[in-house]
Amino acid sequence: MCGLVLFHAIRSAVMALFFLVALPALAEEEMRFDKEPLLIQTAAGKMLHFTVEVAATGDQRARGLMFRKSMADDAGMIFDFGQTRRVAMWMENTILPLDMLFADDTGTIRHIKENAKPYSRDIIDSMSPVKYVVELNAGIVTKLGIKPGDRIVSATTTKAK
Repeated sequence: MCGLVLFHAIRSAVMALFFLVALPALAEEEMRFDKEPLLIQTAAGKMLHFTVEVAATGDQRARGLMFRKSMADDAGMIFDFGQTRRVAMWMENTILPLDMLFADDTGTIRHIKENAKPYSRDIIDSMSPVKYVVELNAGIVTKLGIKPGDRIVSATTTKAK
């Protein structure tokens, strides 16, 4: 009887250890995103080229760039909220510091949050109704001179409304 109790205790410990190791790995499992070119047209006349992943579904928007350890300088993600509204973002489980561009339904950037802090649960508010959020590596906004009033253009922003 003692051997059976010991067997169940060991089995329970092994199962607990499995879930402690496996669940975080499952949370980091790769989610698939479509990619598309994105252009930022600055008021100064610059054309800035990026390739972005598209987060269009609820699950994709909830995952975003979480768990990513690196991203190319000309890469990012566009979040399509489907309708214009005030949105709130956060950085929980996001390893990379990011710049966030909040754009209305015309693609015009209305607000920018630079250097969003990794792992933070602080709410990052769009400050006004927007339809899109573009996330880029932190520092890109300053480096390239991106400002409110500039415009984002991609297949996502130009599709039928």
